[in-house]
Amino acid sequence: MKNPNGYGSVVKLSGNRRKPFAVRKTVGWNEKGHPVYLNIGYAVSREEGMILLAEYNKAPWDIDAEKVTLDILFEQWSEKKLPKMGKSTQGSLKSAYKHCSKMKNMKYKEIKSFHMQDIIDGCGCSYSTQWAIKNLFGHLDKFALEVDVINKGYAQLTTAEPIPETSKEPFTDEEVNALWEIKDQEWVDSVLVFMYSGFRISELLGMKTENVDMDAGTFQGGTKSASGKNRIVPIHSKIVELVQKRHDEGNPYLFSYNGKKMSSTQYYTEWNKIMEQLEMQHTPHECRHTFRSRLDSAGANKVCIDLLMGHKSKEVGERVYTHKTLQELKTAIELIDKKEEKQN
Repeated sequence: MKNPNGYGSVVKLSGNRRKPFAVRKTVGWNEKGHPVYLNIGYAVSREEGMILLAEYNKAPWDIDAEKVTLDILFEQWSEKKLPKMGKSTQGSLKSAYKHCSKMKNMKYKEIKSFHMQDIIDGCGCSYSTQWAIKNLFGHLDKFALEVDVINKGYAQLTTAEPIPETSKEPFTDEEVNALWEIKDQEWVDSVLVFMYSGFRISELLGMKTENVDMDAGTFQGGTKSASGKNRIVPIHSKIVELVQKRHDEGNPYLFSYNGKKMSSTQYYTEWNKIMEQLEMQHTPHECRHTFRSRLDSAGANKVCIDLLMGHKSKEVGERVYTHKTLQELKTAIELIDKKEEKQN
């Protein structure tokens, strides 16, 4: 069925593209009589493109570049693009925009890379916030290009403070205690589970709820090597309540995001918020390093440590390695914080 005159169209682009359907509308004609198009956006399917076209015709975006300020563009982008992103990403980008208030009345087409860089450098925050501002300008540039407010993006020329290099520094006892003090805060439970299980970020985010046996008190998961895949890790007594709460949510994955598997990118957004709040500089992998370090300091059996970490034992033969009992693993893992509990 043909669209009404002036309604716009959805056309299939050539090549291998993630979003091969262009949504566009004729806004004029050039000197050769060829149509001049407004690129409204791109879609995965023709049906999705028609929905986008219908939304545009219902509430057309103001594309007068002379009138579009940063604030106007942000509002239009927030209405059309932001809802399609995850909630944590939405929060991060909204917070980033608060640092751009001094430029909100500037015409967006007049904003250059040095203006953006000034906001990034002057925000007075850590690398995570600086990267959020840089990412925001990247999204706004892309949107401005789509609606013909600009014909060149500058966000890609900006820089942000690099993520600090770490040397796998374990969390200190004081830092661990600080995390326990806010254990009921959103996503802090994940940090503590990392720290008391030794799982890698991909392993914990990929942990299916069905592989968490609350009756037996065990996780079953792991990746990377033959020794690490589907290993059994006892649930430390200190995190049983945290794990049980996640388990009872009934999601396919233990740590889910809106009921679905959480990506590492989404997780790092939440992780960075917690680290910034507590003024810490750690990575999720340093929880794994902390786990091993605390087991070693507590005098845990070396073979048990290797089993819990998913490493092939260097201490003994394969026969002994594969026959460590679950109770031995539970005894080993409970050594973490045992000294602290005795003192209390």
